Amino acid sequence: APRNLVEKKVGKETILNQAAEKAIQRSYVREIIKEKIESLGRPEVKIKNLAEGEALEYSAQVEVMPEVKIQEDYKKEIKKINEDFQDKKIEISGEEIRLELEKLANSRAKLVTVLREARKNDSVEIDFTISIGGVPIEGGISKKHPLIIGRGVFIPGFEENLIGMRENEEKEFELEFPKDYHKQDLAGKKANFKVKVNLVQERQVPEINDELARSLGKFEKLNDLCNNIREGLEYEQKNKLKDQKRTKYVDSLIDHLDVSLPEVLINSEINQMLAEFEYQIQTIGGINLEDYLKKLGKDKEELKKDWRPQAEKRVTAALALREIAKLEKIKIEAKEIEAEMNKTLKYYRNIKDVTENIDMERLYNYVKGNLENEKVFEMLEKL
Repeated sequence: APRNLVEKKVGKETILNQAAEKAIQRSYVREIIKEKIESLGRPEVKIKNLAEGEALEYSAQVEVMPEVKIQEDYKKEIKKINEDFQDKKIEISGEEIRLELEKLANSRAKLVTVLREARKNDSVEIDFTISIGGVPIEGGISKKHPLIIGRGVFIPGFEENLIGMRENEEKEFELEFPKDYHKQDLAGKKANFKVKVNLVQERQVPEINDELARSLGKFEKLNDLCNNIREGLEYEQKNKLKDQKRTKYVDSLIDHLDVSLPEVLINSEINQMLAEFEYQIQTIGGINLEDYLKKLGKDKEELKKDWRPQAEKRVTAALALREIAKLEKIKIEAKEIEAEMNKTLKYYRNIKDVTENIDMERLYNYVKGNLENEKVFEMLEKL
C-alpha cells in the first residue's frame, strides 16, 4: 500500500509509536546486557523525543537485583551446625524394625468393610483440611486419604479424634503442633482440623514369620527381611538428618544476610506460591481456587497478605544461596544443566500439552538454580 494512504488510514502517530516500541525493545535489551544490569520485571519507559527523521530518545527505569551482603562470620555458624550434626549418629533400634514389620504385615491385611464406629487398628479413608487462622497450611488438604488408626502417623491427638466416628460422619477439632515439630513454621502453633470419614474397615493381619517374608518375594527367612528393613531405615534417617541440617544452614544464612527486598521479587514469589496452591487444591481437592476462597470467606489479596512473611523468607533464602555461589565462584556447566533438562523433558514427553507449552528459558534457569543450590549446600557441608 502507498505510504501516504497508510498514514491517512492508520495515522502517522500510531505508526511512529509502533516503530518506537520495536526499537525500544531491541535497544533496551542490548543496553542492559552491555551494562550488566540484572533487571527485574518490565521497565517503565518514558519517551523524550519521537519525531520522524530525528533520533529516538527515551529513558527506562527498572527494578534491579538488590545489593546483597552476607556477614563475614557466616562460616563460623555453619561450622558450628556441622559440629552439632556430627554427634548425631544413625541408630536403628529393634523396636523400629518391629514397627516396620508390623507395617508390612498390615499392608498384607485383608480389609473387611464394617458399619460400626472406627476403632484402634481399623483402616479408615478420610478427607481433611488443616488450617491456621483460616489459611490452609502447605500440604494440609487431602481427599480419600488412607490411614490406620493408632500408628501415630499424624500429630498427637489427631488419630484419637477419629476413634468413634462412623462412615460419612464429619468432625472439626483443634490441636497444637508439637514444639519440636520438624517444620519450624508450624511448631507450637494451634491448627484447625476438619475431617470426614468416608470408609471404616476392619483389618485381618497375617502373622510376622518366615512365610510373610517369602510372600514379599526375595527373602528366604524373616531375618533377611529384617536386614533389608534396617538398611532402608538407615538411608531414610540419613536423608532426614541432611534435610534438617540444610534447613539450619538456610536459617543461619538468612540471619547473616543484609538485603532490602524489592517488591517485585516478593510479589513474584507470592504469585508462585499461589499457583502451586491452586494446582494442589485442583489436583487433590478437585476444587478451583475461587470456590475454595469463598468457603474460607477470603479473597486472593487476603491470602497473599497472609503468605507474605513466608514469601519474604523464601526470597531471602534464595538470595543468600545465590550470594554464596557468587562468593565461592560456584559455576554450573552448560552440559550439566542440559542433562537435567533432558531428564525433565523425558518425564513429560508423553504429555502433549505440557511438552508443547514448556518455557525452555524458565526451565533452564530453574534447573540451573537447583544445581547451583545443591553445590552450595555441598560446599557448606564440607566446612
